[in-house]
Amino acid sequence: MRLAKVLSGVGRTLIWSGAIVLLFVAYQLWGTGLAHAQAQDDLADDFAALLETTTTTASTTTTTEPEEEPATTTTTTTTAPLPPPADGEAVARIVIPRIGVDEIVVEGVSRDDLKKGPGHYPQTPMPGQPGNSAIAGHRTTYGQPFHRVDELAPGDEIIVTTLQGEFRYEVSGTEIVLPSQVEVIDDQGDDRLTLTSCHPKYSARQRIIVSALLVDEPAPATPTRPEVEAPEELADEDVDDVEDDQDGGDDEGAGEVDDEVEQAGVPVDLESLDGVDERTAGPAVLWGSVTAAIWLAFYALSRLWRRWPAYVLGAPVFAVSLFVFFGAFSELLPANY
Repeated sequence: MRLAKVLSGVGRTLIWSGAIVLLFVAYQLWGTGLAHAQAQDDLADDFAALLETTTTTASTTTTTEPEEEPATTTTTTTTAPLPPPADGEAVARIVIPRIGVDEIVVEGVSRDDLKKGPGHYPQTPMPGQPGNSAIAGHRTTYGQPFHRVDELAPGDEIIVTTLQGEFRYEVSGTEIVLPSQVEVIDDQGDDRLTLTSCHPKYSARQRIIVSALLVDEPAPATPTRPEVEAPEELADEDVDDVEDDQDGGDDEGAGEVDDEVEQAGVPVDLESLDGVDERTAGPAVLWGSVTAAIWLAFYALSRLWRRWPAYVLGAPVFAVSLFVFFGAFSELLPANY
């Protein structure tokens, strides 16, 4: 009798564990798309507002007769150089007709940035500007915007709209590289767009790189954010003095380097195409404990009360807690672009 109870308990535990694993897979493939869709809606509104407020006007005056009032002509342009954007801010819209992509691009390639949509590598020029502009995107989670980038062929069109205007690129080639081959986003001596994503699908073992050449005339370059190889020197200095600090400075306050770098908006050189890794186990442990406590509480209630009413009451609370736990736990896994 005792053996039967033990086997029954083990069986139920395995069934529940299997169900939770399957639910987590479903969350990764489809649940993350909910957060992505909401973020894209908000970003689309933000970007539309930015487009309306960042056009510049220039006035020219012409005089035809001495006694007449000067005539003023106003011209609108969107090609003026702009200040560097903040991390997480909407900076562009990318449209790839061949594979049905229409996404708002954000600044930055951290995990949080790429949950919202494709992310622009801050180390590279903005799309439409001279040089190699690079954008990373998820291939299997969070809306999987780059799910079909492997289908792109030479000559396919990529249209990117920024605050400086609309720019058209044509795909020139595709290659597969290791995550450590960050040189693919370096300046290649031409004006191009580089898309990066994981390869093969459902794996982060390699990266697929799609290159596209700018067909239109490039826009004026945006002042780039200063980059530092030794961010310790930013601890007690202003961002405006980064170049001076690289030549020397005092190391006081080096323990606050990460906070200073984040506040300063200074991009640290990437060691791989994984972007910025910000994993932490704290939220996963917290929400895992909360979820387990909720399950145990309603299980105990079902033993004291009627089983089905307890399950009906507990299921919504457990589902919400489990959803939040899945989000926190996924942060501990390797980035799956």
